[in-house]
Amino acid sequence: MANVHTFHHVDELLAHLDQLATMQSVDIERGSELDHGLQCAALLERARPDDVELHVAGLVHDLAHPWDEAGQPRHAAMGAAAVRDVLGERVAALVRGHVPAKRYLVAVNPDYFALLSEDSVMTLRAQGGAMSDAEVRDFEAQAHWEAMVELRMADEGAKVAGAVVPGLDHWRDHIRAVAARH
Repeated sequence: MANVHTFHHVDELLAHLDQLATMQSVDIERGSELDHGLQCAALLERARPDDVELHVAGLVHDLAHPWDEAGQPRHAAMGAAAVRDVLGERVAALVRGHVPAKRYLVAVNPDYFALLSEDSVMTLRAQGGAMSDAEVRDFEAQAHWEAMVELRMADEGAKVAGAVVPGLDHWRDHIRAVAARH
């Protein structure tokens, strides 16, 4: 496991995203970690065209995969901490919330579990399984919980080998615009 990093400048974050293009995805067979983020961002851009912070959160939501262990139990919190200084609290909250959103969806939607990839089923166990009723209430009390669920749904849909979506160059100005606000 690599050292956990906190990005202090947007160029550090962009360099890490470039590096993710060279790493095999845990989500897409024959795809990179960056490919998964790009697919997720593209799905969110289509669904919510005016929410650039959500798109950027989709792009970076799994950037901590290389830093975590098998089952990825901590990558969401690690990723949120890594991007908070550059991309702000909302993007960090969305990144942190994409794992609890999976646990939430499994608890409230009996059909959702069948949509999970084999890897997502495995990581769900390591991440705590379905939420309890109390955890569901706490999750729904959070700011941005609905956007967290949207990010989670896009995360599940962003696992298509060879999908054609905009590349990282499409997102550089978006990332810089979100960073400029924080």
